[in-house]
Amino acid sequence: MSILFKKVFLAVSLVLFCFHHILGQTEVDERAMVDFRKGLGFYSPDGTFGINIRTRMQNRLAFNFDNEFAIEDIEARVSRLRLRFDGYIKSKKLTYYLQLSFSRGDQDWDNSGVPNVVRDAMVYYHFNKNFYLGFGQGKLPGNRQRIISSGQQQIYDRSVVNANYTLDRDFGLFGYYSNNLGNMEYKVKAALSTGDGRNQLKTDNGLMYTARVEFLPLGKFTNDGDFSEGDLEFEKNPKISISGGYAFNNKARRTRGTTGSFLYESKDMTSFFADVIVKYNGWAASAEYISRDTDASAITYDVNDSLLMEYVLIGNGIDTQLSYCFPSYWEIAARYAISTPYTEIRSYARKDQYYQIGVNKYINKHLTKVQLFTGYRMQNAMSPDLNSKENFLLVFQVELGI
Repeated sequence: MSILFKKVFLAVSLVLFCFHHILGQTEVDERAMVDFRKGLGFYSPDGTFGINIRTRMQNRLAFNFDNEFAIEDIEARVSRLRLRFDGYIKSKKLTYYLQLSFSRGDQDWDNSGVPNVVRDAMVYYHFNKNFYLGFGQGKLPGNRQRIISSGQQQIYDRSVVNANYTLDRDFGLFGYYSNNLGNMEYKVKAALSTGDGRNQLKTDNGLMYTARVEFLPLGKFTNDGDFSEGDLEFEKNPKISISGGYAFNNKARRTRGTTGSFLYESKDMTSFFADVIVKYNGWAASAEYISRDTDASAITYDVNDSLLMEYVLIGNGIDTQLSYCFPSYWEIAARYAISTPYTEIRSYARKDQYYQIGVNKYINKHLTKVQLFTGYRMQNAMSPDLNSKENFLLVFQVELGI
């Protein structure tokens, strides 16, 4: 009995030791994480194979009130449930990551009609410390808030601007290059992909072309802090990252390019995006702009029934966030975001504005945190065909991850 107890104690201690070392780790979705000094990792006996396992969940309770403070609906669900594997084969030049999702809202079930369990499935080859290529399904190098993992967000979910205009994920070839000019770091990211989104069985002959450039004039952020919201590292010197990019999606088939419901005919879409993030001594501020447009009409009709239509969500949006984190890891965070549809679709889509403010308690930085936010949503009709709406929000969320 004592031998069994010792074995159990040793196993639990080993797991807790691994958990302890992952707590300060920032998740960067654009590359595999194979530094097992910071994760729950396993090696093959000959050292030619390694794998790092992580998981996280977000449990959310949200109340949506009308303008008379009567409850319209309640959201009580597992917002995200993820399982992720990172690793290498033969050497750390050849790496991979796989991310699976298990909650319904995380699988794009309502738009696609199937459970899209696979979120990311990427293989990378690192030519040197500055340049690597990826092949498979992963995040396109678009707006910063999408690139930042949902596990590193300081507000319970991404903004309405991201929801409407992000490039999201796609299948293709990805390239990443970084270097320095004196103290300034710069990064160039590009992708050639199908343009039809994740988990498609077959695509047309149209492709998507995406490019993004990032400049860090004051040098690197601590622990990849430019890919994590809020200044939880308490930067001793000001840090800033300024970025911009462009995407062209030829023959896109969905209302938001790589996401959304399917159009009745394909459309060419262009997207522009620019963002900035600044951190210093617990303060963090960020802003991003995204737009989407088409070269022709955004509205498509069913050839067999002209009453059935789908439209490309064309328009632009701006998201801004400001926060301060106390040394006790209590944080106050606020957001203002606005999404404005272009003239052609204003009979179907409203201008959407969000005001949100709340508090976070970081127990183990972003990996384990408790969030409480309130907000006001104003959907302004820009056409007599629609009515304006107002809502108040109250959201409580707990996130736990390793």
